[in-house]
Amino acid sequence: MYLEQLFSLKGKVALATGAGRGIGQVVALGLAKAGATVVIFSRTGAADTVRMIQDMGGTAYDIKADVTQEAQVDAAITETLRLAGPIDILFNNAGVCLHKDTLEATIAEWREIIDINLTGEYIMARAVARVMIAHGIKGSIINMASMSGSVANIPQWQASYNASKAGVIHLTRSLALEWAKHGIRVNSLSPGYINTPMSADTPQELKDAWLPLIPQHRLGEPEELMPAILYLASPMAGYTTGADIIVDGGYTAF
Repeated sequence: MYLEQLFSLKGKVALATGAGRGIGQVVALGLAKAGATVVIFSRTGAADTVRMIQDMGGTAYDIKADVTQEAQVDAAITETLRLAGPIDILFNNAGVCLHKDTLEATIAEWREIIDINLTGEYIMARAVARVMIAHGIKGSIINMASMSGSVANIPQWQASYNASKAGVIHLTRSLALEWAKHGIRVNSLSPGYINTPMSADTPQELKDAWLPLIPQHRLGEPEELMPAILYLASPMAGYTTGADIIVDGGYTAF
């Protein structure tokens, strides 16, 4: 019970992007289980996630918004304030990946990856920070990065994704320094290979190549990211900002 109280998010409003499935959905459910009211931004909607939260007695809202479009984000933030109130926690998760040889990838594909993974997180973080500052909230922003921001993955080629996630890690450090005076903590989470619907579509030959490189010789489960998320979201992480927490089964320890 003591630990549950320490990591309780009761009375908090948590905003999550890209929570319609996979890691985002698991995290949204975890934030709700910890007591937070959860608001989800997504391009296509997250009705299933909202229903799952409501079925377990939680409160959740689904707002359609493209994180790369500042006007849509601003409108969705206004709707969030109306429905749920000021935002305490941002899980900045919306993202896409591209496995493609750089010489074959198009500049349009490069720009799409950077726009969603990096610019989208920048737009969201800035919009939420403005709310936190205006309401005097010493909140927590958790940016979704990746171990790919620290290492170049093999055997697949994904230069655009790797560059976007390296950018997220350094953006996190920069915003942490800039907003520390407001009491806003900004950290990033860098998962390794996680068992999600996205990885289910990955060719088996790639998975067979990954496993020997992971000291634990398995993919992680989305639920194994929740302890780090709850720590960063809770007051227990009051002295943690500008950090990148890697959860990768030891992959980057080589």
